[in-house]
Formats: sequence, structure tokens, C-alpha cells
Amino acid sequence: MHIKNMLQRKVYNQLLEWNGKPQKMALIVKGARQVGKTFSILQFAREQYQHTVYINFDENPGYKAIFDGDLDINTLVRQISLRVPKTSLIPGKTLIFLDEIQNCPNAQTALKFITLDGRFECIATGSLLGIKIKEIPSYPVGHVEHLEMYSLDFEEYLWARGVSEQSIMDIKGYFELKEKVPHAMHDRMMEFFREYIAVGGMPRVVQEFADTGNFSSVLKLQRGILSDYETDIGKYAEGSEKVKARSCFRSIPKQLAKDYKKFQYSTVERNGTARKFAGSLEWLYEAGIINFCYNLRTPELPLEGNAINDSFKVYMRDTGLLTAMLEDGSQADIIDGRLGIYKGALYENIIADIFGKQGKKLYYYQYRNQIEIDFFIRCKSQAAAVEVKSAGNTKSKSMDNIIKNYGVQYGIKLSSNNVSVSEKVDKLPLYMAIFL
Repeated sequence: MHIKNMLQRKVYNQLLEWNGKPQKMALIVKGARQVGKTFSILQFAREQYQHTVYINFDENPGYKAIFDGDLDINTLVRQISLRVPKTSLIPGKTLIFLDEIQNCPNAQTALKFITLDGRFECIATGSLLGIKIKEIPSYPVGHVEHLEMYSLDFEEYLWARGVSEQSIMDIKGYFELKEKVPHAMHDRMMEFFREYIAVGGMPRVVQEFADTGNFSSVLKLQRGILSDYETDIGKYAEGSEKVKARSCFRSIPKQLAKDYKKFQYSTVERNGTARKFAGSLEWLYEAGIINFCYNLRTPELPLEGNAINDSFKVYMRDTGLLTAMLEDGSQADIIDGRLGIYKGALYENIIADIFGKQGKKLYYYQYRNQIEIDFFIRCKSQAAAVEVKSAGNTKSKSMDNIIKNYGVQYGIKLSSNNVSVSEKVDKLPLYMAIFL
């Protein structure tokens, strides 16, 4: 079965929203490789436009020649008609889709002229745009919109697994009323949640699991994607950055397995320093592979204003890929509720993944060895402490301490337990993180 028959993506509605604007700028859809950008946009183009001009700079590097000369729209129309087979450029009825545009800096400059002319609508995708931006002769500031796309979030994963939107809304109702979820429904949602930790959200991987339920073939696909990421590091990182970025990438499971999860350069390399490796981490972030989670000076709003820039944790943006970086058998351990030192790390990563896909910046609070709160989010117009527990035991000295002594008014404990509320702390099932 093909992805187009199965996977429903939220980005489609965002594309429709862009398409409904009377004055449209060119749209750049940014995201890591293999999160489904090309498929989603081609599906959208087929259903919303009479004609689509598809130019993929990765598969056809020769297409870069279209943008080598003048970038006025008439010249571009002639060049596209000459070089792209079976092209129909009908004003008002044609979408120009520039795929992997990071490989053609001049095409990014051309987006300004396509927008100003207005005869053709244009969507571009890029996997490494933040890394390649310095190569662009004249970036089209003020003439493009940006949209970030991720691998499937947990709600999209539930759709792929056959859970209806109505069922998800029913669970949201229990969240809003702070009532216990019926026992059978709660158990089933926790099964899906553990699946999502192991499978993740990469479209090909989710499709494979939805079709076959085979974790072995899932793992093979995931490790293929990880290998592709390492290939990208070798292809696009410059000079000594190749080795450093790869070393940082491979160190992530070890970083998260520590009791003290702050990213430590000495875990990448003995005597490693920020001067040597900070640029490599930024490379992985710009490639859409990792998220940063910053420590707070004080656990209060504004979170961004209290963030410490050089004190942070690093999470993988797709938890299934993090699981695939562990040894064989880890998927079964997750499903069965085992995993030793990595169990807490994976559950933290999945909540970071969920929050990141909601567009939240990630923050935590750690003060010496006295207190550690996994995440802080803005909730109910205040700084809310969020603790993640991989099992049912939700006792927490840090949560009690921060509410009693640090002025924090509201806490959330996420665990495998059902809903339970008190005056200042809500205990919620892990899967309800999508509603926070």
C-alpha cells in the first residue's frame, strides 16, 4: 500500500491556508530529510492546481542552469520550458515546485522575482537551508513565507494506526475535565504511545509498521535513515566539521543515558570543549536532526529571557531514530516496559519531540544536585513544571521542592498512570502531552 492511501498529514491544511491568501508570497517548507515534504506537496499540487512544474535539484543537478542567467520571470519561463520536459506554464493555474532548493542558491534568490511577478505560485523545500544560507547571493527577505515540517507527530501516528479523530477528541475531553480515562481506552493509548517511541514518525517507517506490524523491518528502515543522515554530514559539512558533527551525533544516546543530562562535550571526546564542538551541534540543529533544551536561571516567566545559552540538553527530533541508535532488542524492551538506563531518556525524548512539534521551545531547570525538573512550559499563563516518569511511580522530591520553595504554582507529572489531580499538580498519562 502506498503512503498516499494511508498517511494523513497536518501540513496539508497549512498548505491550504497558504493557498487561500489573496496575495501569496513564495512558500519555503523546511524540514529534515525524509519527513515527507516532497510527497505532501506533490499531493497538494495534484489536488489544487491544473499544472505543476516539478524541479528537483537533488535528482537533476542540471536544472540549476535554469537559474544561472537573468532571474526575471520571462527568462525563467523560457529556461523552464526549454529544460523541463512536458511543462505547462499557465498563469494563475500553475504551481512551480522547487525541491531541495538548498542545492541551488540562485533559485532561492529567484523566489523574490516569482513573488513580485505574481503569475505563478511557488513552493520550495529544503533540508539544509540554515546551513547553506550563506551561499545565497541575495536572500529574498520579505518575499517568502516559511513553514517547518516534522516527522509525524503522535496524533498523526494515531491516525495512521486507525484511531479516529473522534476518539482523540473523546480523550481530549477527559483531559479538559480532568477525569480518568476508561481503563481499556487508557491501556490501548499507552500501547500506542510505547509503539510510537519505538517506531517514531518518519513516514516510510510508520507506513511499514502500519502495513506489516514488523519491528525488524522498521528497524532496518530507521537505520537506513540514520545512515543517510551520516552521509549528509559527510556531504554537506565542511572540512573538519564532518568528523566533529558525526561524533556529536553518535554521542546523543550516551548524553541522555547520564543521570545529569546536560550536554557535555567531554562525552563526545575526552577533554572536548564548546570551542571545538558547538558549531557541530548547531549544524545538526539546522539539519533538523536535534532539538536544544535550555536550562533556566530561575523557574519563572519569561522562559526565553531566563534561558542559559551554554547550558542545555540535546534531544533527537524523532524518538524512533534514537531508539534505532541503541542495541538490537531495544524496541521489544520498550514495548514490554523494560530498558534500564535508557528508559527514562527515551520517555524524556518523546515528550521533547511532542513539545517541539507543537512549536514550543524547550526549557528545563536544574540547580546543582538539589533539584531537576525535566521541562518547563508556559501553561495557564504561568511557568509550569513538567516531570516525565517512564513508570507508574510519580513521587518526586524535585516537584515538591520547586512548588514549596521556588514560587512555582503549577506542576504536571506525566506517567503511565491515569488522570489524577490535586491543588497544584496534575498527574496525567504520557499521551496527554499532545494537549498541553
